Amino acid sequence: MALVGRSNVGKSTLLNAALELPLAIVSPTPQTTRDSLLGIVRHAGAEIGLCDTPGLHRAKSALGRSMNRSARDAIHAADVVVLVTSVGPLTAKSPTPLDGDLRILADVPPDKPVVLVLNKVDRLRSKVALLPLCEAWSRVRPLAAVVPISALRADGVTRVLDEVARILPEGPRRFDADELTDRPLRYFAAEYVREPILTATREEVPHAVAVAIDRFDEPIDPNEPLRILATIHVERDGQKRILVGSGGEMLKRIGTAARQRLEALCGRHVYLELWVHVTPSWRERPAELAALGYETGRSVSPRAHVAPTTGRVVGTELEDDAEPPEDVVADESEAPEPLDEDASLVDDVEDDAGEDS
Repeated sequence: MALVGRSNVGKSTLLNAALELPLAIVSPTPQTTRDSLLGIVRHAGAEIGLCDTPGLHRAKSALGRSMNRSARDAIHAADVVVLVTSVGPLTAKSPTPLDGDLRILADVPPDKPVVLVLNKVDRLRSKVALLPLCEAWSRVRPLAAVVPISALRADGVTRVLDEVARILPEGPRRFDADELTDRPLRYFAAEYVREPILTATREEVPHAVAVAIDRFDEPIDPNEPLRILATIHVERDGQKRILVGSGGEMLKRIGTAARQRLEALCGRHVYLELWVHVTPSWRERPAELAALGYETGRSVSPRAHVAPTTGRVVGTELEDDAEPPEDVVADESEAPEPLDEDASLVDDVEDDAGEDS
């Protein structure tokens, strides 16, 4: 099942609400989601694979075009398409489908069932405005269901799953009972570093950031921490200075937030080392996009994992009395030798700028 729609309509929030786990990163920044992300939900006797996708938009870079391809590929691969749109105060004045939503719907093959999700209904003063909007949608194309929800409040999410489970074709189970996703933990390491950058920075910086995992050491002993070395790529020196911050303070906050997110997901301590590197125009260079995983995907295995003994993400937790290592600033004399334009800090333990949301 593919979750598709414009940017910032709440697809990732819907995925997290369905999983009852904040697996996907979310932020107010348009084009937060850059890769398709599968979340696995068991509901009403069905195994539902919810594929979150980048918001379809007018791409102004090679990265944007890659994101649009990822979303369209998910549409054609899915058994059911869930078209997510958002409603707001203007719905009552002009209760008609938006042109962007109609263009996305036109990409869906006519024989593929579509569930329309009207998200953010909590912003409406009166739900009466939804009636003419639903009628307008029904004239565009036959829909399997129309479901008003508030993904942020997890209101109506169960009904979305009910409708999807009702129309999914029968087939064998594809995942183990405790699997949450097909992405490896390495993928989430990169995403969880990028998430606090999106929330802490503005203007062009969030769109110019990409994260590469250079080293990912996962000891067999679960009492030993994961050791992760990551590079944050930006396009300009000014962006690097913003991310490093005065005395490395901004980079340290980013690292702490990312480490805490990873520890909550994998249930073990994490040692995270971050570097910042200027890679000019990486969004327009196919070789850089491929190296960063945007052409071939960041997954290094078909299944996500927490430890070699389990081989998958299962949403474990740290012990209540466990103490994480202290956060410290790296001693550059002991760090791996960086390029001249790099900045380093150790945390010991969907996007084209200017595009409409």
